[in-house]
Amino acid sequence: MTRDQKAPVCVLGTGLIGGSLLRAAAAAGYTAFGYNRSQPGAAAARADGFDVDDELPAVLGRAARADALIVVAVPMPAVDHILASVATFAPECMLTDVVSVKAPVAAAVRDHGLAARYVGGHPMAGTSESGWAATDPDLFRGAVWAVGVDPGTHADPWRRVAALALDCGSVVVPVAAEEHDRAVARISHLPHVLAEALAVTGAGGGPLALGLAAGSFRDGTRVAATAPDLVRAICEPNRDALLAVLEETLTVLGAASDALREDSSLADLTQAGHDARNDYETAQRWEITDVRPGDHDWLERLREAGQRGGVITAV
Repeated sequence: MTRDQKAPVCVLGTGLIGGSLLRAAAAAGYTAFGYNRSQPGAAAARADGFDVDDELPAVLGRAARADALIVVAVPMPAVDHILASVATFAPECMLTDVVSVKAPVAAAVRDHGLAARYVGGHPMAGTSESGWAATDPDLFRGAVWAVGVDPGTHADPWRRVAALALDCGSVVVPVAAEEHDRAVARISHLPHVLAEALAVTGAGGGPLALGLAAGSFRDGTRVAATAPDLVRAICEPNRDALLAVLEETLTVLGAASDALREDSSLADLTQAGHDARNDYETAQRWEITDVRPGDHDWLERLREAGQRGGVITAV
């Protein structure tokens, strides 16, 4: 294989994220094929011209022969079964994932003896829809893709995973697994919980409240339209980090409740919220250009750069 050729990609799970990745990789010039446990799901992908099978051993055997980068794209409850099959049929393949938590996946990878070729990944993109019908080759364009820089990560698989993310249209943020999980508890998993709570509270007002609901309710409850089992699979594996930010949020809401009761004022909350939203709107990314995978201390240097808002746009 020449430097300009792209190594094959094998996607295990062709729902919204995995299927969109399969589409994006194929559009970027990769030989991309995949597995879906549902026969109808696999058939739907094949009907659209994509190479997807419902026989996991056969797909993994092909990945092993092609030296494909394997992408685990199933919900956390199914990860262990998938990794057991990878360990049996394609243990020498480089491996990544797109699961919404990183530390539990990394632990499972270690348990199956696959850590030497593994690099964690998480594209920060999605919709409230699911399944092959919801897939979109442009889903990752302009998005952030977290790529793991935990101790022991090797440079060759890291380059391959980062290159795939970039070829799918994303920018790469290097991040350690536990720091990733604490961060996404705040900006991804907590919003799911709050959206569910807001939807329940709004519906508690009956037809009148729902009839009056407009943009703020619609936008605030958007992700509550996600299938409940999928929300649980996203949030529950990050239990400890999510519990910590839920307690923090309850403290904020409790202080707002006390202020409203005692002073008829929400001034502190509204000002702090406005300022925090402005921080998000004005946050500046900067490009990491002075660290190459494999350099001395490259993992720690990338981790520190990612903590400071650095992104990678080329490998």
